[in-house]
Amino acid sequence: MELLGNLGINGKLLLAQIINFLILLWVLKKFVYTPLLNVLEQRQTKIKKGLQDAEEAEKKLEVIKKEEKRVLKKARQEAQKIIEKAEKQAQKNSDEILKDAQKKAETIMQSAQKEIVKEKKKILQEAKSEIANLVFLATEKVVNEKMKAKTDKNLIEKIIKEK
Repeated sequence: MELLGNLGINGKLLLAQIINFLILLWVLKKFVYTPLLNVLEQRQTKIKKGLQDAEEAEKKLEVIKKEEKRVLKKARQEAQKIIEKAEKQAQKNSDEILKDAQKKAETIMQSAQKEIVKEKKKILQEAKSEIANLVFLATEKVVNEKMKAKTDKNLIEKIIKEK
């Protein structure tokens, strides 16, 4: 100790300082260093968990994007099928309308032809009657005698029917 005294170091004071340092070291380790390590460890765990969650979320997002693409593709295909079906139905409806219109036109044409034939017969009958009257008048003037009207008319109609 004398050697320490010659250097100007007090042994009792040095011993007290070493004990104080060890107590301080123990207090710091127990109340500061250990809780600080625990907080850092918890923080490190949270960061790792956050990174894992982010990776999982990214994977889920990829899966969702793939699913979305698949669903959109399927929806487009279904929409295309619906459009094609609607076009076919529209074409079918158009064809049916066209057929109906053609049938109606044919019916109208047949009706008109029947009406024309009927009208033609009527006109021919009227013409025959008129010709019969004209022949009767001409015959009466040529012969200058009057025959019975009813007999003459029957005779002329009989002659016309024969021709």
